[in-house]
Amino acid sequence: MNNNLVIIPSERIVNKIYIVRNRKVMLDKDLAILYGVTTGNLNLAVKRNNR
Repeated sequence: MNNNLVIIPSERIVNKIYIVRNRKVMLDKDLAILYGVTTGNLNLAVKRNNR
């Protein structure tokens, strides 16, 4: 098993958080970049794990 740990500076994440109607949100585009996947694959994963 190959565990590649990548440390992301908190400033990089905090700068991508927006306030919309008094809720903290991140755009799917920004989350996909952080996770290193395409936006389409991120959205598919969200749909599969929706509760």
